Amino acid sequence: MKNTERNHLHQIDNSGLEPLSNHSQNSSFQDVLLQRQIGRRQFLCGALATAVSAFMAPAFSALGKKERLGFAAIASGKDDTIHVPEGYTARPFVPWGTCLYSDHVGDDESLTAADQEQQVGSHHDGMHFFPIDGRSDEGLLVMNHEYVDPPNFHPGGPTLGEHRPAGEVALEMAAHGVSVLHVLRQSDGEWVLQQDSRYNRRITGTTPMEFRGAVRGAEGLRTAYSPDGTKGRGTLNNCSHGVTPWGTYLSAEENWAGYFVNHDQQLPREHSRYGLGTEASRYHWEVSDGGEDIHGRFDVSSRGSTATGDFRNEPSQFGWVVEIDPFDPGREPIKHTALGRMAHEGVIFAPVKEGQPLVCYCGDDARYEYIYKFVSRQPYRAVSAGSHLLEDGDLYVARFNPDGSGEWLRLDASDAAFLARANIAGVMFGDQADLLINTRLAADVAGATKMDRPEWGAIDPDTGHVYFTLTNNVERTEAETDTANPRATNVNGHIIRWLEADGDFAARHFEWDIFLLGGETGTQTPGENSVTLTEDNHFASPDGLWFDSRGILWIQTDMSGSQLSDGPFGNNQMLAADPLTGDLRRFLVGPVGCEITGVTMTPDLRTMFVNVQHPGEGSGPIDVSSHWPDGGTSRPRSATVVVTRQDGGVIGS
Repeated sequence: MKNTERNHLHQIDNSGLEPLSNHSQNSSFQDVLLQRQIGRRQFLCGALATAVSAFMAPAFSALGKKERLGFAAIASGKDDTIHVPEGYTARPFVPWGTCLYSDHVGDDESLTAADQEQQVGSHHDGMHFFPIDGRSDEGLLVMNHEYVDPPNFHPGGPTLGEHRPAGEVALEMAAHGVSVLHVLRQSDGEWVLQQDSRYNRRITGTTPMEFRGAVRGAEGLRTAYSPDGTKGRGTLNNCSHGVTPWGTYLSAEENWAGYFVNHDQQLPREHSRYGLGTEASRYHWEVSDGGEDIHGRFDVSSRGSTATGDFRNEPSQFGWVVEIDPFDPGREPIKHTALGRMAHEGVIFAPVKEGQPLVCYCGDDARYEYIYKFVSRQPYRAVSAGSHLLEDGDLYVARFNPDGSGEWLRLDASDAAFLARANIAGVMFGDQADLLINTRLAADVAGATKMDRPEWGAIDPDTGHVYFTLTNNVERTEAETDTANPRATNVNGHIIRWLEADGDFAARHFEWDIFLLGGETGTQTPGENSVTLTEDNHFASPDGLWFDSRGILWIQTDMSGSQLSDGPFGNNQMLAADPLTGDLRRFLVGPVGCEITGVTMTPDLRTMFVNVQHPGEGSGPIDVSSHWPDGGTSRPRSATVVVTRQDGGVIGS
């Protein structure tokens, strides 16, 4: 991440990467590996030799079962369009700027924040289709809008200087957040947005929010805006998502730390452990020329005599999971603090069981960060299930042992074992609220395994295995490798999975293996039934992950930089995997510079929605590398793609 001189804007950093902030001495179990005399392992890539560790389970099980994927794999490619298999159609839908209401038409060349608040936001990401009355032809499509790409977002690029125009800052804030869209499939098969629907709604970087859970009202949440620490304004950098068993949408705040700057001589741990900048923020919203505190709050330097006299605690109002009821536009969004504060990628719920705790998983998407599990204190009851289940419970962090076992380490400020480790480390937490605000530090203390950017998760409906993508980590050295993160300079990433003890998702122990290694053609995932990547399925930087109701796993990639321009993989893509048969095929390839992210289907599995984020990333406003989806000389726009089979059949079969 590039910094600029304080209060003088030479450029806007749009890398989107969080700076390395985990400087804990957690060994990642290299010491254990050495004690067990487990040598370094190499993984097949072309002519490289392979040494397979004995503990690793098969990457795919039950090979030879009936084939469930019925499409021919497509080739990788680098052109500026969408590719899907023969017999399929892919149509762009609800791109950034689509108006939610028929009486509102914003001028694209002079767009204001008020306009943008009535339009679909920018940089589509995690997404879910909520059917209306169980139907597959009508529902609410709810999606995140992660961030903006200023060189392409503004017609002539952003205005840079000592200050930023307040109008540009407000416009960028309005393009963040979430869209709730009422969509309908017409008789001709085309999907349309139902403008003027009472369900259509935007949640942005300024929308009022309520805090719930142990951190509500805590001293660390109190600001000039919310002196009692119960309210906040806006949600930012919304990446993946979750869907609660009671039918609400969860939006996860990911790389929020880059939106803030602190010029104080010494940063508090709730800032430094999350990588806040000391020179300038990512978009320089803090130097807006309008003087409004809703912009100035992103400078979190200490100015007042107390926290309620400035915005030093504003960063602690971000890094949470936000609950939105798509069917109740009047309900204020809720930020759930019991799930911890981190660079949340998303929330994955285990299948619910009547009378048993609610269980969900989260990944912290940064290099060397961790995987978490939340177990509700109250049991799930279908008749009364609701937000209260996410307000009180136990938060755990994962440790992956070298023998293929794993354990969940409880993060509890009153837990004797945790307190003992905290005392040894010289790190103290005043109460559970303090611990949750400093979730990463608590995970350091607990001794969790540092992972290679934990991103999306998914749970196999057939077996109960929990899958997580580990996108990449080029910083990992050979000395830092371990069995769960086995490759130094991990540019291609991998997918890990585990099975909870006795099939109980609330269990404290699990067994894990590596499901799939990303890489070039010839890369082999070790195991009894090893998988070797071919031209039909080689990939890198796995990110999005989702199981459909049949048990087919959809894998999306987020390559960037040299991987896209010079690598052998082509543009970002989506693959389909059948864990029961070992089948892995490329299904979709996106346009130039994009990320493929977010996937959902209608209940009948005959319409798939896929998000294409930031086509043309890194270019503009003059030298634009993509003109998708409108073509010609248009600016690139993030958009959803509607994928259907031409014969009306089930997607992927």
